[in-house]
Amino acid sequence: MFKTRLLSGILLVIAALLTIISGGYVLFFTLLCISLIGMQELYKAMGVHKDSFNLLETTGYAGAVLYYISVLLGFEKYGTMTILLALILLMFVYVFTYPKYEADQIMATFFGVVYVAVMLSFILLTRNLENGKFIVWLIFLCSWGCDTCAYCVGMLIGKHKMAPVLSPKKSIEGAVGGVAGAAFLGVIYGAVTHGPVIEYAVICGVGALISMVGDLAASAIKRNQGIKDYGKLIPGHGGILDRFDSVIFTSPVIFYLAKIILGL
Repeated sequence: MFKTRLLSGILLVIAALLTIISGGYVLFFTLLCISLIGMQELYKAMGVHKDSFNLLETTGYAGAVLYYISVLLGFEKYGTMTILLALILLMFVYVFTYPKYEADQIMATFFGVVYVAVMLSFILLTRNLENGKFIVWLIFLCSWGCDTCAYCVGMLIGKHKMAPVLSPKKSIEGAVGGVAGAAFLGVIYGAVTHGPVIEYAVICGVGALISMVGDLAASAIKRNQGIKDYGKLIPGHGGILDRFDSVIFTSPVIFYLAKIILGL
């Protein structure tokens, strides 16, 4: 299992390097595909997708595609409008097929559009910022870096449970170590890339704190739905959402922190 997980992790890093460095349409279509797969995983968990595709689920995917097109055309101008359009389309399906779908299915479908597609699109939006080819890596430094540092510190000195019911293995000491470790990685990254060291450290530290919320939120959803993993797409890791649970939360946070702190 360890070898499988390690090999999958290495392949994921290589894929991330190739797509993010390429940027543009390569990153656009990669994120769109990842979003659609992640949405299907969530829809299966939430009971929107059952034995086969249905109109409600398809409308959710259509909303995600329309949103990504709006990002391509101009997020500031069309982004919010398209998110609202996705909600309106789902309400059309709800009322004109009533009582085929329950209200909680409608909410879960719209949640999938925002939680997966919209949040992940901020990787592309961050990449498109001024100096975005450097800033975008802060998303992964603070999420995966925090996860690794928190695990190591927690194993060494972790005693006090952070969320004993939801995630018994996570400790407060590990969380502090994760945030501190991510901030330190930001310092190193800033020094190596000749970027603003202090600003990168602050962005990574705050992003790491938010990434833990993303990780725990994904765990809470899985526990509520009685599943261990969202899928089996990535050997040793689970599904797309199992690997990108913290990245989903850190992507928009890093985007807006970069705009505020770095004045972009």
